Order: sequence, then C-alpha cells, then structure tokens
Amino acid sequence: MRELVIVHNPDPDSRLPYLIRLPLGETGLVLRAGGTWPREKAIYCFPAGPSEWPLDPDVVERVPVKSCVRRGAAIDLVLDRARENRSQIVFTKARGRDAIFWQTARVRKQARPNVTTPTARAGGIAALPIVVDSGERYAYRFTHQQVEVTRKRLACGDYGVEVAGRLHASVERKSLADLVSSLLNTRLKYQLTELSTLPHAAVVVEDRYSQVFKLDHVRPAIIADGVAELQVAFPSVPIVFGETRQLTEEWTYRFLAAAYTAADHPPVREAPPIDAARPGEAGSQVHVREPALDPSTAEVRAWARANGLAVPDKGRLRQEVWEAYRQATGRTSTRGALIR
Repeated sequence: MRELVIVHNPDPDSRLPYLIRLPLGETGLVLRAGGTWPREKAIYCFPAGPSEWPLDPDVVERVPVKSCVRRGAAIDLVLDRARENRSQIVFTKARGRDAIFWQTARVRKQARPNVTTPTARAGGIAALPIVVDSGERYAYRFTHQQVEVTRKRLACGDYGVEVAGRLHASVERKSLADLVSSLLNTRLKYQLTELSTLPHAAVVVEDRYSQVFKLDHVRPAIIADGVAELQVAFPSVPIVFGETRQLTEEWTYRFLAAAYTAADHPPVREAPPIDAARPGEAGSQVHVREPALDPSTAEVRAWARANGLAVPDKGRLRQEVWEAYRQATGRTSTRGALIR
C-alpha cells in the first residue's frame, strides 16, 4: 500500500523537526519538513537522501495515498482521508535559492492577494533616485517602478532617498523572523533610534500582522507587546505589515517618493503667535511676529522661466536655481538645505 509516512527527524541539529516520505520512485522521496500538514501556512522543506531515514523511526503519522504524481515543478498529493487530503509540494526559488514548499490551495490563496500594483509614477517623479544599502541581501530591484537605483552604505535603514547629499528618508525591511529576533535581542530598538533622527522613516515587515499570533517558538503576546511599545516610544517611525514581498516593495517605493516630494514642498505653517500684554494693563500693545515664509517651488519655477533658466515641469529644482532666485530677489529661506 502506498503511504505518506511522517516521522520525527532524529538529527538534533536540524531546524526541521520532521521527515516525510512520499511514494515516488522505487525508494520514495524523502524530505525534511517544518510541519506535518500545511494548515495555516506553507511548510518549508529540504531534500534528504534515503540514508537519512532512521532504521527505527518514531512515526508521527502514516496515511494511505490515493495519488502522488509529479507534474513539472510540483508534486500533486492526494491522501485517502476525508479532510486535509489535497496538497502540493512545489519546487521553486526563494531569494535566488532553490526551495521546496508544501502547501494547500487554501494556503496558496491566502499567500497571494489578488491585486495588481499600479504602474503610475509615484508623486509624478520620472525617475526616483533610491539608494539601496550595500549590505542589503536580496534587495528590492524595483523593476516595475520608475526609479534610478544606486548602492552604497546607508547610515540607517535598507532603502533611502537623499536631499542635498544627506539621507532624508529611509525604510528598514524585515521578514517576520527578523522582526522577532531583532525585537528579542533589542537590536530593533537601536535601529528605530537611528531612524527617528531622519525627517521620514519607517519599518516594513514582509508578512501579515496576524502571523505574529501564529508563532511557534515564542509567545505571540511578547512580540505583539514589544511592537506596540516601540510604536509608542518612536511614534515618528511606523512599523507597517505589508503582507507580501511584492506589496512591501510597492509601499517602500511610494513612501520614499512621498518623502522626496515633501522635501521640495514643505508643509504650510500655522498662523504666527501673538504677543500681547495682559488686558487692562497700562500700555498694553499687540505685537504680531511675522513668519519667515519659504518661496514655493511653483513660484521659483515661474521666476526661472521668466529669466531664461531651464527647469523641469515637475519635481525638484536644482540648487543653483534656488541660489539664483535668492540672489535676485533677496528672499531667504528656512530650508537651509536648499537655500543658504
């Protein structure tokens, strides 16, 4: 009788606690596995030779198999039982390396949100200059976005944009496993401390927030509390759960584009405060402090065109354009990075 056999992995150094044997070929296909059935998420597997199968196995489960057929890069497995009977073992690549995942149709549907990311330019920027940290492994390529990517060492974060030669915004990317480990060893706190010194920063996690409560090797409440406490301590650095790698890459692109655009269009300031003596006091007077208003980019762009300077229709203006405007009009700016 053809069977799926699941036993405990006798290797104490292996991070995959189970061995599974599929009825394929004469000796069967043996894989190390991280679980006994993909109920909530895909199970990572690793190829194992027949010699790894123990002589006296500690059997966890033995199930008759109706069908076990390899079709291309996948093995379709149908078990002879009423529930949890259909699954697929997929041979694929993850971050450039060969990988094997054991999944069901339900898990596959959950892992792939039925969305198509937009192709429109973020902030109308023709080519967003994104700096990727040189130490980032398996970095986002932004192949579907309009960007110019350069690699160099960043002071903090994995992806950033620079304004006037200085890091203006940065995004730290994490897998769920990296989030958990960096939270437990306090490395995440130090990373947030560095990110909070920037005008704009964020942490993106390539998973759902719900997966925090499905962790096996650590109490979920510890991680949930830790994330909440860090958000209270560093409110200027949001921790965003982006669901999938594709969506977190898109979120990173849009966030950095918004921060880059904001550097050229600072927020409007509130009305200036009023200094006044108390009512009824002799010689009471009202003094209004005049605000130091920045010239808008549109204003400088119009001035430049009127004076024969070439400027783009959208996006940031060159430093020399701002300098020429300052010298011609005598107006100063609170944005020291743009007008000195």
